[in-house]
Amino acid sequence: MSLSWMPRENGLKDHSRHGKENWGTDAPCTVYEKKPLTDPKGNVVPGLYTAWIRLNNPAQYNSYTTEMVKGVIAGFENSSTDREVVAVVFTGTGPNAFCTGGNTKEYSEYYSMRPEEYGAYMELFNNMVDSILMCKKPVICRVNGMRVAGGQEIGTACDLTITSDLAIFGQAGPRHGSAPVGGASDFLPSYFSIEDAMWSCVSCEMWTAYKMGWKGLLTKVLPVLKDDKGAWVRNPQVITDKFIDDGAIVYGEYKTGDEAKQARAWVNEKLKNNQYDFALLDAEVNRIVWIFANLFPGCLMKSIDGIRQKKKFFWDTMKNDHRYWLATNMMGEAFLGFGAFNTKKITGVDTIDFIKNRQLIAQGTLNDEKYMEEIMGKPQAK
Repeated sequence: MSLSWMPRENGLKDHSRHGKENWGTDAPCTVYEKKPLTDPKGNVVPGLYTAWIRLNNPAQYNSYTTEMVKGVIAGFENSSTDREVVAVVFTGTGPNAFCTGGNTKEYSEYYSMRPEEYGAYMELFNNMVDSILMCKKPVICRVNGMRVAGGQEIGTACDLTITSDLAIFGQAGPRHGSAPVGGASDFLPSYFSIEDAMWSCVSCEMWTAYKMGWKGLLTKVLPVLKDDKGAWVRNPQVITDKFIDDGAIVYGEYKTGDEAKQARAWVNEKLKNNQYDFALLDAEVNRIVWIFANLFPGCLMKSIDGIRQKKKFFWDTMKNDHRYWLATNMMGEAFLGFGAFNTKKITGVDTIDFIKNRQLIAQGTLNDEKYMEEIMGKPQAK
């Protein structure tokens, strides 16, 4: 038996810094839009704008393809030099995800087992993070849903985060064949305690927006759902009151039991029927942009770059080394991890058999195709 049943993409990709089309409107793409600056009363300010860079791939939870990465780079570089732009808002399409990282279908079907190609892709990814950190305008991450894996990493490269309270945050690398070295291992120790940074990077545990806010990673967490009377409702799936449980403060954790099931069903029904409202989120974004507009732009950016420089120090120190490891890893664990995730509709599972994998390692088994067959999920009978 071979792995020939796993889908593969043929043809070579263009890894030039900018593709033939940087931005588009049809998913998957990156959308670039300049929205007029408004004052606190909603009046349009002539000649000044906020640049919106939107990841538009909602069917795949706004995971970024190679071409979308180029679009993000172009968007930030264009905003950086546009005299009319006051600030940049980085966001995603829909209520479900800001970004869940790289497109696993593309990773599995094209980049896996092609380390040099993935190295070229990682050069683009590094340029994407650089374009955020080097943008000469303030950058707000408007989190409209999940900010996970590479999405969490490009999000933490931004200057401020305003989020929907339905969003979740976390890394996924060690579970799916990679490591959080696209920014998380560089940035999170600056945001969190060293143990929170460690746990977030290695556990693949998803944290709620309220927990992340409590831990100090977010600027503001806002509700996006309303009850039948039109009143705002904070995410009913989450514990938003602080209390002590076995000596530890529990805040922002998901509820359990029947209460959790009922809350989850209510939220899912709202989202299914498009009954969500980002008005509070957008009002807060506009409020912050207005504050930026009423500051000296040179002094503002000197202040922002002074803070960014701490993130950039570790990012610049490690990014090139990470590029080569990530490329090499596409020959082994990444091939297996992304392949398992990409074929979950065929096998019914989205990860390898981790215990079997460790047993084979303990036995000193040769890491060949037969080895890989043993730990991958098997196609389900039709």
